[in-house]
Order: sequence, then C-alpha cells, then structure tokens
Amino acid sequence: MSLKDGAVSNEENRTIFTSIAVYFPDANENLKTIEFLDASSGVVTIVEKFGKVFAPVVSDMNGNINKIRKKYEEDSQSHHEIETMILKEQVEGELFATESLIWLKRALHFLSTFFQYIIIDSDTNRNTQDLAPFLKKAYSESLEPYHGWLGSQLFNVLSRFIPSRKNLFYTLALDRHNRDEHVLRDMRIYHQRMMACVARLTEFYAAHGLENL
Repeated sequence: MSLKDGAVSNEENRTIFTSIAVYFPDANENLKTIEFLDASSGVVTIVEKFGKVFAPVVSDMNGNINKIRKKYEEDSQSHHEIETMILKEQVEGELFATESLIWLKRALHFLSTFFQYIIIDSDTNRNTQDLAPFLKKAYSESLEPYHGWLGSQLFNVLSRFIPSRKNLFYTLALDRHNRDEHVLRDMRIYHQRMMACVARLTEFYAAHGLENL
C-alpha cells in the first residue's frame, strides 16, 4: 500500500514519506512478508536523510532486512506471511529470521517512537528545535534495554548529530516549497501504520515466547 492512499496526492507537496514506493501492510491481519520488508527498506531511506553519521543504523537495519528476505526466498509460497514464516522456522529448530526480525522490530520501534515524540511536540505547538532529547527518550524505551555498554555509547555519539527540527523537516520535505505541515501530515500517517506493525509483531513474539531468545 502506498502512503498516497491516505495522504493528499499533490506533486507539489511531496515528502520523503509519499516518495516511498511501498507502505507498511495492514496490521489487522498477518503481515505480508515482502510488503513488510519493502516498507522497512523505505524506513532505511528515511534514516539515510538523518546524515552519514547514522550509517551504522542503516547498515544494521539493511543487514536484518536482507537476512529475513533470504529466508523468505527459500520458500516464498509458505513464507508469504511473516508470522507463518517465523513459526515454521521454530518447528525447524532455526533462529535465523527470528533473531533478525527481533532486531528489525526493535529498530522500527525506536524510529516510530522518535516520530511520535516529534508529532506530540508539534501538536502542542512547542516545535522544539533540538531533537536529541526525543531521540534519546525513544532509544531508552526501545533499544537501550537490549544494548550493552558499547551500543549505548555509540548511540550517545549519534544523538549529538541528529539534525535540528528545522533542518530535518527541510530534508524530509524534498521540496523547498513544502511547509512543515506537509511533513507532519505525512509523518503522522506513516507513523500510525509503522507503529501498528511494531505492536503486532511485539504481541506475536510475546505470545510465542520468542522475545527473549
């Protein structure tokens, strides 16, 4: 599904969110594997806009996406839905895609929570320019519990280089004529679908005792 299905389709108001070809699948049903992976690759495209210093995050996400895709390609018919693929892997006694999806899910949780704090801040008309506190708070609620000391230190370095709100919105707008409201409108729609997929996968992993492998 394209973001354009939920956002205003206006070429003059295009943002990074509407430029992404594949949007996150409907989380009210089992997630279509290839749609979910393609949508996750779209998130990587967004993170790349944060700056070159975020290359480790990009590399980590791409690595997990590629591992899950490799598993999918082993049997694309029976791996059509990602939950079915993971349960099948458990029966086979493997953890290849299961572990990769755990880390991809956590990364998506981190980024969707970051977007959520930006949206809340904007809705209350604060429009805070320094986004580092939002990034740190999102990290503490998603990835930090699973990272060691080294990972936490790396993130502290990354947080110092997050663009200001003004610069980030300018980059995500794609067009200098776009206003913040266009970016915020599309971010809101994008965030809702991404967070819904994260919530579904979190519940799925918890239900099957897979979260703490």
